[in-house]
Amino acid sequence: MTAQDNKLGDTDGKIFVGKGDEQAWLTLALANRHGLVTGATGTGKTVTLQVMAEGFARAGVPVFAADIKGDLSGISEVGEAKDFIVKRATEMGLTFQPDQFSTVFWDVFGEQGHPVRATITEMGPLLLARMLDLNDVQEGVLNVAFRVADDNGLALIDMKDLRALLDAIVPDGGKKEPDADDDPLAPIRKAAQGFGNVTKATIGTIQRQLLVLENQGATKFFGEPALTLKDFMKTDRDGRGMVNILVADKLMQSPRLYATFLLWMLSELFEELPEAGDLPKPKLVFFFDEAHLLFNDAPKALMDKIEQVVRLIRSKGVGVYFVTQNPIDVPDRVLGQMGNRVQHALRAFTPRDQKAVAAAAQTFRPNPKLDTTKVIMELGKGEALVSFLEGNGTPAMVERVMIRPPSARIGPISPEERKAIMDASPVKGKYDTAIDSESAYEILQKRIAGTAAPADGQAGGGGGGILGQIGSIVGTIFGTNTGRNRLTTGQRIARDVTRTVTGKVVGGVVADLGKSVGGQLGSSVGRALVRGALGGLLRR
Repeated sequence: MTAQDNKLGDTDGKIFVGKGDEQAWLTLALANRHGLVTGATGTGKTVTLQVMAEGFARAGVPVFAADIKGDLSGISEVGEAKDFIVKRATEMGLTFQPDQFSTVFWDVFGEQGHPVRATITEMGPLLLARMLDLNDVQEGVLNVAFRVADDNGLALIDMKDLRALLDAIVPDGGKKEPDADDDPLAPIRKAAQGFGNVTKATIGTIQRQLLVLENQGATKFFGEPALTLKDFMKTDRDGRGMVNILVADKLMQSPRLYATFLLWMLSELFEELPEAGDLPKPKLVFFFDEAHLLFNDAPKALMDKIEQVVRLIRSKGVGVYFVTQNPIDVPDRVLGQMGNRVQHALRAFTPRDQKAVAAAAQTFRPNPKLDTTKVIMELGKGEALVSFLEGNGTPAMVERVMIRPPSARIGPISPEERKAIMDASPVKGKYDTAIDSESAYEILQKRIAGTAAPADGQAGGGGGGILGQIGSIVGTIFGTNTGRNRLTTGQRIARDVTRTVTGKVVGGVVADLGKSVGGQLGSSVGRALVRGALGGLLRR
């Protein structure tokens, strides 16, 4: 666009989105009050999303956007002066100037972007239960498993870790030996039963649900190196915000995995970022396409948490923009947090459609010049009803506008262009190779094999890995690494003393290990693990 347009869009703290009888400006200082982009299929939502993303990037605001159809990838390439684009720009009094934006592609499956991973421990039981579609009883047992893992220093990194832990807390239905210590996992089973009735049948159901999730590709999502969300919050050498695109065409085949992944990212940002108050512009803006998937069949407890996070993340300097077909896809208590609205055409073919049109019209501040309900059904492609927050934080009167044309390319890029962008990516090599660190699976296998000290929550908890080896070494020195029925009286006394001393030693060195052990595992060892609003691990 023209230099004047860039000035008006950036240095004046506003983004020019469209023009009708009045110009539609999105104020950057109010962009963290969230927003909603709605409209039927084919009415121009993706182009509107691209226009807004370009405006934020120009203003130095990093952007994250889920790309469902692949069309948004064109933002990374120089726009083309096609006839319809030049015509629209001219009608709006603009001079089309092609542009492109620094882009990083991400892909949960690692096929069309850098791999995106999270650890099971970081995901937490609430969101994982949602992903697995567990009932209340099954979710309760999953919470028990996480509590046992947290208390015993068992890092849950990938799916095999969670499976190994679930196997470890299954009640032992066989005949009990006179000495329970002969079972190296007895302390873990005992700890699990101490939180409530954990049944073999419930564990089996959770294991089967894990198989369903694995078949949907979750094994690629859970692992290390885990995503550092600060990698989303970067600017390029020109001071423009980086545009992070999540390639989601394949991910959408597993809608529950998609929705839970987006909720996890939102909760991670909420927990990690400090309070920022009202800033001149957001630190980061998220666009969540197919937003209805976040709320479909969500239990009330989860909905309460989602509402809380959406409401409070504004003060962390993050703007959240939901993109969906109907406003009624978003629950009222979340919809009430969406201050900036763009409504494309809706078609009233069914009673539900008519309800959606009426609901959409009622959410706007009325304009005496417009019959909002009627106009929603008359809008052409690229047209929209727009209401952004004004300087005092109140919604402007709804206006009918034509959305400005994007400066970058409209439509998908080629595989060759994508490869060139990934080869020049600022995070190239950081996430591309998976790492299998020692975690719950390996630690439990060692305990079963008798090469690691058993977990004992009352004696300081099994730290796993290095900590388990400390206990093993001390036990070897005192000759206490054999079953009780083969110990002398002196060795039995020595073992009790050893366990007490080992617990205190472990407690003393764990804090340092938590700081010094490399990788993700070290950060979760040796401190009281605290979980946030959506059950994610607080890294504090």
